[in-house]
Amino acid sequence: MCVNMRILPAALFFCSLMLSISITCSKLQSDALREAISGIKADVEQKQRKFVETIELQIGLKNYDPQKDKRFSGTVKLPHVPRPKMKVCMLGDAQHVEEAEKIGLDYMDVEGLKKLNKNKKLVKKLAKKYHAFLASEAVIKQIPRLLGPGLNKAGKFPTLVTHQEPLEGKVTETKSMVKFQLKKVLCMGVAVGNCSMDEKQIFQNVQLSVNFLVSLLKKNWQNVRCLYLKSTMGKPYRIF
Repeated sequence: MCVNMRILPAALFFCSLMLSISITCSKLQSDALREAISGIKADVEQKQRKFVETIELQIGLKNYDPQKDKRFSGTVKLPHVPRPKMKVCMLGDAQHVEEAEKIGLDYMDVEGLKKLNKNKKLVKKLAKKYHAFLASEAVIKQIPRLLGPGLNKAGKFPTLVTHQEPLEGKVTETKSMVKFQLKKVLCMGVAVGNCSMDEKQIFQNVQLSVNFLVSLLKKNWQNVRCLYLKSTMGKPYRIF
């Protein structure tokens, strides 16, 4: 049999890449994940609340020293919005303020920001009031001068919005983003869904979140101690 030696290295690389992806994905068992999601949905049906419960991915890490090792931080966009009621504020120019008014989005213009007068307490209060901020190009450049480092310290520095993209779409995109950030402890939790979503949507969000988290870790799955899924008022279900 004649083998083209120029093709062989590429073929071997592709095979090893697919094997690597297969090994990475196989760590999170689909059956265990589906079982956990079904359990959460059944619990919610049994004891209905007056609000929609959020589903959180709870993460325990190992073989990591937050003091010595580089602390990772990464953001990923999920296919389905996990927190539709997430509070977003537009720090906008005249055009964006008008757009925000039309879609019922909270906003502040430059004059409103000036009134805060770089007051640390007021800026901190603003940061606490919202989960995320968006800003027009003309305004984002002025944020450090108008507000100081308050929003940045809170991990909520605004995301840029241009006039070439619809504001409503940017709000939906912002609500679809989840951030993984290692701080001083080896555990964290991120919202990956809510109990009004169907099981397939929750599954897709969790799978993407976990695979993204693992890609941030220096030793991938070897740094994962445990993974749990939990609704706001429900019991935790272990998925790894």
